[in-house]
Amino acid sequence: MARVDVLMPQMGESIAEGTLSKWLKKLGDEVKRDEPLFEISTDKVDAEIPAPNAGVLVEIKVQEGQTVPVQTLVAVIETDKAAATAAPAAAASPAAPPVAAAQRAPAAPGGTAVSPPPQTLPSRPLPPSPAPAVRGGDGAETAEERLRRKSTPLVRKIAAEHQVDISTIPGTGFAGRVTKQDILGAIERGVSMPVPTPAGTAPRSPLPSAGPVVHPVVEPWPGDRVEPFSKIRKITADHMIMSRRTSAHVTSFFEIDYSRVAELRRKHKAAYAERGVNLTYLAFIAKGCGENLRKHPVVNAAVSGDNIIYRRDVNIGIAVALDWGLIVPVVKRADELSLSGLARAINELGERARTKKLSPDEIQRGTFTITNPGVFGSFAGAPIINQPQVAILGVGAIEKRPKVVTLPDGTDTIAIRTMGMISMSYDHRVVDGADADRFLADLKRALEDFPEGAI
Repeated sequence: MARVDVLMPQMGESIAEGTLSKWLKKLGDEVKRDEPLFEISTDKVDAEIPAPNAGVLVEIKVQEGQTVPVQTLVAVIETDKAAATAAPAAAASPAAPPVAAAQRAPAAPGGTAVSPPPQTLPSRPLPPSPAPAVRGGDGAETAEERLRRKSTPLVRKIAAEHQVDISTIPGTGFAGRVTKQDILGAIERGVSMPVPTPAGTAPRSPLPSAGPVVHPVVEPWPGDRVEPFSKIRKITADHMIMSRRTSAHVTSFFEIDYSRVAELRRKHKAAYAERGVNLTYLAFIAKGCGENLRKHPVVNAAVSGDNIIYRRDVNIGIAVALDWGLIVPVVKRADELSLSGLARAINELGERARTKKLSPDEIQRGTFTITNPGVFGSFAGAPIINQPQVAILGVGAIEKRPKVVTLPDGTDTIAIRTMGMISMSYDHRVVDGADADRFLADLKRALEDFPEGAI
């Protein structure tokens, strides 16, 4: 009889908890090794978690919708079919308390562990919280109070930026932990929660606030359907609000003549397809951005307090619209890739996003983002910056249009050209209009005069 524990995996260094959003197998089902077992949602990514071993699912410890810390016991797989048949159907149980997970073996890579004789799981150190300890009636910090302060690094960062005492916020996470949604909600409500200062020092003045966001309660009418936000929709909504509050958004628009790119695609698309790569307009645009972000480092930067961080790497995020929300996988060191390499990377990341196969690393460390609403017919738009970046490029619909062109003899005529708009929203705190327009002018030139030798 061999039982294999399935633990909540840690999907990235800064991830401290995950929500089990859906079970893909039922109690008593046979599972194959690496077959998707359940889906999880975190602050970074939605992903399918594969079964670590073949066998039968004999215990479910965490139910759909529950949020638990990483390394929590989620399920048990019995690899001995005979023993699995004898296992009672009542093996399904509510989420195991932290101590139950602590009595099992440490997780192996991939978030799984084989159960040896009971032993104590070494505690995983968490970064210290900036909030001061909350004390019980006798002055000692209780276990519950201590757990509440162990929020994620992202929550602690938001708390530090807004001078909020995490211990004063009612938490909705596991064991009362304060989640990102909890602290953002508190900030939006305009609740005054200054961080206490050591005795003998003057309290710091709170940072200027954009004011509370009022979310009026709208009454549904007969026949309406009320649907709560999915996790990815809530995260997207929070990020958009925070970005508009953080950055001084300005948008510039340029018209691009894609006729040169269209001709190159026509000539080389079949050869790319034979290699399993779809040669899209987006690949040409990403190539132009990669080359010019290196020339215009302020567009490839980030803001940290009163400092500008000029990123060494050029990592381009490609926004992917999914049926259940929006996600931005990142092409790392895009400026070092050929057109073929960029096209392949964009194709592969898009497919993994649609099949929920992205790893946390593939959606992190972006330095610039491209969004392509033009595939739906949009002429142009003003996208919201993907924090903590300082710029995002929007690609409008690419189509044939009449355009005035100048002939070699200097006379003008109207011709049919392949045209499209690009727009770039940028953070005016650090990117001036001249900086943005110089970048876009160079990008326009790169696309309109794309060299065939770069194919």
